Order: sequence, then C-alpha cells, then structure tokens
Amino acid sequence: MAQTQENPPTVLSHGDLPYPKGTLVEDAETGRTGELQGVIEGRVKGTGKVFSQTAFMRPRGGGLEWEAPLDRIRPADENG
Repeated sequence: MAQTQENPPTVLSHGDLPYPKGTLVEDAETGRTGELQGVIEGRVKGTGKVFSQTAFMRPRGGGLEWEAPLDRIRPADENG
C-alpha cells in the first residue's frame, strides 16, 4: 500500500518590504515594472519557517496588481 506524504499546516502573513511601499520595482524575469505594494509570506505553522515570499506590484498611475516571487524583484531604473 502506498503512503501519502502529508504537508505540514501553513499560514500566510504580511512580510517585511525590501524597499519602501511605492518604490518602482522591476520583475527581473519579465521586465515588467510597477510600484511595490506589499509582500505575503507562506510560513510553516508551529516553526514559523518561511517557505515562500510573494511581492505584489501595481502599475505606476494605477491599474491591476500582479504578483511575482520576491527574489525576482529589484529596484527599477526610473530613467528608462
């Protein structure tokens, strides 16, 4: 009989911003730029170990937010 592996319980919480809210950032993979709005972290319940960090950005001037893994985000060159 095959055994299934149970994933530990997890929780989501707001994470620390790597730059101030509203900083123009770029997704290094897609080249898309926007203003940093927040970070959500996935943590293992009980240990608090972070297993994921997701950044949320919004286009400068408004629009729909999108998300990307936090490790792909860097400050954008505002001059072009």
